[in-house]
Amino acid sequence: MAIETTKDSICINQIIGQKNESIVVEGDSIIPDIKPDILNAIHTSGTVCIYKKEILDGKVRIDGSIDAYIIYLADDENNTVRSMNSSIDFTEVIEMNAITPDMVLDTNFELKSIECRVLNGRKISIKAILDIELKISANEQLEMIQNVNLKDIQLLNKDFNIHLLIGNGETKVYAKDTVMIDDADELAEIMKTNVKIMNKETKISYNKVLAKADMYVNLLYLTTDNRISSVETNIPIMGFIDIPNITDDNICDLNYEIKNILIKPNNVEDHSIYVEVEVQIYCHIYKNQELNVIQDLYSPSKKLLFTQRQVKVMQQKEMMQGTYNIRENQMIQELKGNKIYDVTVQVDIQRQTLLNDRVLYEGEVHFDFIYASPGNGIDTKTVILPFSYQMDFKGVNTNSNIDTHVEILSQDFIVTADDSVDIKVDLRFIASMSKNTSLNIIEDIQEEESDMVTYSMVIYFAKPDDSLWKIAKKFGSTVEEIARVNGIDPGDKLVLGKQLFIPRYYG
Repeated sequence: MAIETTKDSICINQIIGQKNESIVVEGDSIIPDIKPDILNAIHTSGTVCIYKKEILDGKVRIDGSIDAYIIYLADDENNTVRSMNSSIDFTEVIEMNAITPDMVLDTNFELKSIECRVLNGRKISIKAILDIELKISANEQLEMIQNVNLKDIQLLNKDFNIHLLIGNGETKVYAKDTVMIDDADELAEIMKTNVKIMNKETKISYNKVLAKADMYVNLLYLTTDNRISSVETNIPIMGFIDIPNITDDNICDLNYEIKNILIKPNNVEDHSIYVEVEVQIYCHIYKNQELNVIQDLYSPSKKLLFTQRQVKVMQQKEMMQGTYNIRENQMIQELKGNKIYDVTVQVDIQRQTLLNDRVLYEGEVHFDFIYASPGNGIDTKTVILPFSYQMDFKGVNTNSNIDTHVEILSQDFIVTADDSVDIKVDLRFIASMSKNTSLNIIEDIQEEESDMVTYSMVIYFAKPDDSLWKIAKKFGSTVEEIARVNGIDPGDKLVLGKQLFIPRYYG
């Protein structure tokens, strides 16, 4: 016979699975007919573009490309420096157990390395290493029992502080601008692009999420008279995502992904380059909620059977940011007396140590210099600096789950009078903390025919892992009655072998 209960309905964001994959993206490209043969590659860079992501039964499919720029030494009479752009498409299918198309997918992509190999004068091979982080969650509406309508029911409750997913959405935005170059420069070709999203801001108001950021664009280009120059700009981007029933007290988790890049000489206006970047913004909104959940139950007078299900949920969702300033003076022999055209900065976190209320990051910062060279006209040099940065983060401990991403806020490189290089770089560490915990949800309670033994008092000796609750449930008594009869506190920890008098309880 079913027991009458009172239930509450809650939406649980259940963590189904997490996975990190490192994949190889490679492909061959032909040098365009309008460009000279390639002798050797000087520098290769790339940007990750994600066209499509989808969850299938038991797997995740990702379609995208690596938008690569190759600066090379041409096989011509003057050994001039030229460049080409190539897009290498990829499709990756990643197996993950127990996932279905109705679940929610969170991703993060990082291009770890890219290189170019010359196959012959008209053909090159590009190989990139791409790191992918996947997190799959499921929004599930649960009916959770809050009260049992039975006179002598004994309940074991536990308080949980969890983060409930109250909404999610996405929007597509475009960063578009015409970037002006020097009037004295007649553009021949674009040699390298550096595109990244910076200065991210979020605001929640009137059931909308306002996402603002800057699209940083740095372009290295070649002029018709074989000079190399560069230009940079910040293009503001902004998008609104409608999510009902949200407030500014909620936690907003945003993720930006570049989908497509179009950078080309502007045919309408002289001395300018047209830039268009398509960006998809994904948003998840969480709220902090206290839950009092029944973990176990019994009745001293009735035999009860119940079904219980375990679900994984998120706890302690917090965000923290910190800035690390690099101020170094380096004597780089190759750069002496030479002009720096461009510097690519990449941060490699090699170790993350969780301490009490602190996170310690250790790793390396890679600086890839492109500079003027008397021999080839252009050359590259990589400088690696180790770093150690400690960020305060209240609530962090060794059991926390921390995801960290690093943004380059600003960078400046100045060749000083003694030919050394002053390096000034500001890094923003953005850390997201969460802890996964399990909730035991009681879903159904039935009363069965009782075969309970009747007694007035039992003498019992405590065994390993015993608690007053376990003993009371076993003998159909109550924690309060056992504590009263034995003169102990209900919260006391039992000593192995302790003699206890177990009274029979009648409601």
